[in-house]
Amino acid sequence: MDTLLLTQPDIVRMLHEYGRDELMRRVIDRIAEGLAAVHTGAAELSPLRDGFNRAEPVPGIIEWMPHREPGNGVTVKTVAYSPGNPGRYGLPTILGTVARYDDLTGRLLAVADGVLLTALRTGAVTAVASRALARPDSATVGLIGTGAQAVTQLHALALEFPVRTVLAHDRDPAHLASFARRAAFLGLDVRPADPAHIARSCDIIVTATSTEVGAAPVLPDVPTREHLHVNAIGSDLIGKTELPPGLLHRALVVPDHPEQARREGECQQLTADHIGPELSRVCAEPERFAAARERLTVFDSTGIALEDHLALDVLTEAAVAIGAGTRLALEYHPSDLLDPYSPCSGADRRPGALLP
Repeated sequence: MDTLLLTQPDIVRMLHEYGRDELMRRVIDRIAEGLAAVHTGAAELSPLRDGFNRAEPVPGIIEWMPHREPGNGVTVKTVAYSPGNPGRYGLPTILGTVARYDDLTGRLLAVADGVLLTALRTGAVTAVASRALARPDSATVGLIGTGAQAVTQLHALALEFPVRTVLAHDRDPAHLASFARRAAFLGLDVRPADPAHIARSCDIIVTATSTEVGAAPVLPDVPTREHLHVNAIGSDLIGKTELPPGLLHRALVVPDHPEQARREGECQQLTADHIGPELSRVCAEPERFAAARERLTVFDSTGIALEDHLALDVLTEAAVAIGAGTRLALEYHPSDLLDPYSPCSGADRRPGALLP
């Protein structure tokens, strides 16, 4: 019994054969369906993630994020958030791998890169939340933080809304200067702007920053458009937040995972009575919350393993369809199940064969 391995060349091949838009649309649709299923009871909400915090020399965290689909599969993502990576090591801020196990036997079914998967699913869930909470005619998007996450955030929103203008800000001038080039495939008008102008002028805002724990809000508390929708993406540590309390108290705040959001999201700043419905309910009952598109709303996105589980479904299905990926005998299955030293039952199979 082999394990499907999706490596960097496989991800490149899928991007080439399907295109960025098709892969992103598939992930958006799958996550919207999966979140609605959580509210109806047809799927489970992922348990809280956990991890190891790291201080010097490179502050960050290494986490594990599990999700179980009973009777089918268990997905575990191991993900590292290291904001010093690009400058110190020439590596992405977010690195990770995703593994799928058979729920009935525990057998390892698939292992895949988690870098693109995480970027895709995080952008996709922003599009899902924005589709439910932002005005359909939203044309001006603001970005606070123009790192790697900003590319897929804007991509997903551009697939769902008639975006024309993008106002962008980053405390790192190099990130801001390169963003228009990185997002050029979208053909949008990208302009630098200060955070106050972004807050006042946009229909949708995304905050996706590496701000420090306890730092001041990255978005100022100034008058905004009445229908502004904010996707707060960057809060992923206890004590790390991006939005001012005043804005949160005026808004309908929708968390992806209420318990996790109260621990390490924007909801850290709120009492229970100020926290709105979770995103799964909004996805399952869109008509109930349609009026919220005309008021200030916030999506508190902390990231849940259900999104990784569903994104891995999309990637493995796409890989199998085009014959990408490699099947390897990673697990040791002795011919005598009671003797670990007995010859491996699959030793005569040639490893590394491509999928049929």
